[in-house]
Order: sequence, then C-alpha cells, then structure tokens
Amino acid sequence: MLKIGYHASHEQFKPSALLKYVQQAEQAGFNASLSSDHFFPWSPDQGESGFAWSWLGAAMQATSLTFGIVNAPGQRYHPAIIAQAAATLAEMFPERFWIAAGSGQYINEHITGEHWPVKHIRNERLKECVDIMRALWQGETVTHHGHVVVEDAKLYTRAETPPQIIGAAVTPETAEWVGSWADGLITTSRPPEELKKMVEAFRRGGGEGKPMYLKVQLSYATTDNDALNGAYEQWRTNIFASSVLTELRTAKQLQLATEDIPKEVMRKHVRISHEPEQHLEWLQQDLELGFSQLILHNVNLQQERFINVFGEKVVPALLKQ
Repeated sequence: MLKIGYHASHEQFKPSALLKYVQQAEQAGFNASLSSDHFFPWSPDQGESGFAWSWLGAAMQATSLTFGIVNAPGQRYHPAIIAQAAATLAEMFPERFWIAAGSGQYINEHITGEHWPVKHIRNERLKECVDIMRALWQGETVTHHGHVVVEDAKLYTRAETPPQIIGAAVTPETAEWVGSWADGLITTSRPPEELKKMVEAFRRGGGEGKPMYLKVQLSYATTDNDALNGAYEQWRTNIFASSVLTELRTAKQLQLATEDIPKEVMRKHVRISHEPEQHLEWLQQDLELGFSQLILHNVNLQQERFINVFGEKVVPALLKQ
C-alpha cells in the first residue's frame, strides 16, 4: 500500500504544535508520518529540538498513522536503549512503527564528548548497532565488545513483529552498502537522474524487492516568492554535501556557512512552487522510480495551509495510483 507521509520536523516546531499537525495531516488524508531525531536544530533560526521519542508515544496514540524515525545509534544513543524504546512502541502499536538507522552527524553526537570517528568507522559501528538491536528483538541475551559495548542485555518486553530497520543513505555508495543489510532504503529528494542512481545502487547492493522510502524536501506557499523565501530562511543550512553536514559541530557554524548563498540556489535542493499541480508532477516521477512511501516535508513555516491544500489536491491523486 502506498504511503504518503507528513514529516514532523522537531527542529522547526514545538512538540505540541507537531502533535496538532500530524492529527491535521491524518484528517486531511495523509496515512503516514516520519519524525526527525536531533539534539540541535540545523540553525539557530529554526530554534527548536524536542525529544522525539517522548513525542512518538503521544503522536501514535493520537492518530492511526504509521510512524518512522531517523535515528543514529552508537554514540548519543546506546543501541540497547534504542532497541528497548522501539520494541515498546512496536508492542503498543503493532506494525505501525519503523526505524531508519544512519551513521549520524557530528552536530548531534558530539554532546557525549566522545571521539567522532571517520565515516567508515561510523558505518562499522552502525552495522554493529543494527545487529545488536535485531538480536535483542529476537529475545537473545547480548554481550558484544566492538565499537560499542553491550553486557548481558536482554529485552523482556518485545513486539510480536519487530520493527523494520530502514537504511538511511544520501550517496549511491551508502545506498549500495545498506542494500546488503537493511530491510529497505530511505533517502532524500533530488533530480530524477540522481535518484535513479540511488535506486540502482541500492538494488545492486542487495536491495532488489525491498521497499524504498523518499523524504521529499519541498516548499509550498501562497506565492512562489513566499515559497522561495521560506525555504531560504528555514532550510538553507541543509543544502551542503553529506561530508559537510556530518562534520560541522554547531548550528551556528552551519548558519555562518550560508551567509553568501543566493536564494535562487535553493531551487536546486528544495522543490519550490506555489502550484500543487507542479508538486504532484514531481511526486509522480518519484513513484515511477519505485518508491512506495513519500514523506513530504514542507520546509517553510506554513504548515496548516500545506496540509489542507495537499490533502485536497495532491494526496488523493497520488493514492489513486
């Protein structure tokens, strides 16, 4: 079944506001949601960063949507704790919760004071965490000494159906790697030719037949200029390559790095239009590439209008396909 999700951006909105938005999204016809999981916002201008795991229990009780979360186990979070948190949600809300696992960003993980490893070590650590979580969900007692350490861990509260672990990737190299171990792929929107490379790499690495999810960065507002301005004000710190976004230490550094970026550059990184029909056309192209879940992130602050208009003109058209 095709899922069209609303992205709950904790960096931009208070948890209480996001709770209202996901309820509104369900009423408008969205049938899924994705939660971010950061300690810091991407810029001081965004100004929020609630604890997603506290919020998820409330959001899943308040709606019947399926929910995912993008999480980086291994440094800020111990994998045994994430396994316990995910198992609890999956037991309370059967087959409505999944977790996307990624290697993280320095901006969030450095708070522990631990060394920030190079990328290939972070990948090794991530795979260890995934294996640990899966073993715990199967009821095993886990002791592990590697990039992470676990001693005699066992989960006594587990779900009948463990959560799927979706591999997060923003480069073809990582997409190919996660194809070998993940239950599916999640990546971010980009031009069709680049997305096609991601899809091909994931399938080549072992992802053939597995689900693929797409987080779509878009900006919809009453006018094209408002959509452009909103994208620039809220999301310009997210346009850098993964190698930059994962290595900078603070939100202020990211903000300073964008001081000389022209607004029009945003169109290369965010789908900007005030016309729902244009957004629908872009999303239909995503479906043609094989994505089974599209999570729509309206990166500006006009959430209620976005939810209502897309619920009327975009979501129904997609779900008919």
